Amino acid sequence: MLTKIEVEDLQGNTLSLPLQDSSSGYTVKNIDGLDPVKSLIVFSQFAQLDGSQFQGARRENRNIVLTIGIEPYFGVISVRELRQILYSYFMPKTTVNINFFTDGVLTSIIQGQVESCETPLFSKEPELVISILCFDPNFSSPASVVVAGHTVSNSTEQTITYPGSVETGYLLTVNVNRAATGFTIYNRRPNGNIATLDFGMALLTGDIVKISTMMRNKYATLTRAGVTTSVIYAISTVAKWSPLYPGDNFYRVLATGANIPFTLEYTAKYGGL
Repeated sequence: MLTKIEVEDLQGNTLSLPLQDSSSGYTVKNIDGLDPVKSLIVFSQFAQLDGSQFQGARRENRNIVLTIGIEPYFGVISVRELRQILYSYFMPKTTVNINFFTDGVLTSIIQGQVESCETPLFSKEPELVISILCFDPNFSSPASVVVAGHTVSNSTEQTITYPGSVETGYLLTVNVNRAATGFTIYNRRPNGNIATLDFGMALLTGDIVKISTMMRNKYATLTRAGVTTSVIYAISTVAKWSPLYPGDNFYRVLATGANIPFTLEYTAKYGGL
């Protein structure tokens, strides 16, 4: 059960809004926009064929709308003072993080920009209606997960069970402990589809290779002798920057020779609360 939300601005200030407690001077009356967002489906039509041909789909931005009632304590704090506090967090175009607590435990985080903050100034029951646009529609788990593994020279797979409801990118960190000429990442889904990513370049003992498949932040870097450089050129042009998918992912990093240790770090993503 959702019990509280916290709103945090970019300066680190936090406003706590319990859902069934007005002691702070505020009552959370309603929160819209927590369900999975609508998808935009692209298709083509042909003159001689019935129906349509599916081309692709994507999910729209998330629009969270908070309705917050103002409960003044006369002689202590006024409606205007409480309203000004909310304005300091929800001024339009402000960036905010919204933390969601279930049974008192932080479970999900999302970031957005305040689109509007409206309030009827002469209402007998003052309240604010706040619209927040989240351009990444997914809710994130508050903590990342780190999975340890090592390269293999055969078909042995490592099962990574991903608990999110939508796919998520990851950061692979390969700690090179011997000379190598590269490696290949395989991610096999339960339906049998396999995504591969080839990384090819001469590696030395002590090198650290990082490959990120995170949406909006894909990269490949090499740290050698304390200096970090981009090595995106070492990624095959036909590589698939595969994310982790909900459920079991059968994962392996193939490299000839002795095992090379790596870690895989991801943050679970959820399409709705």
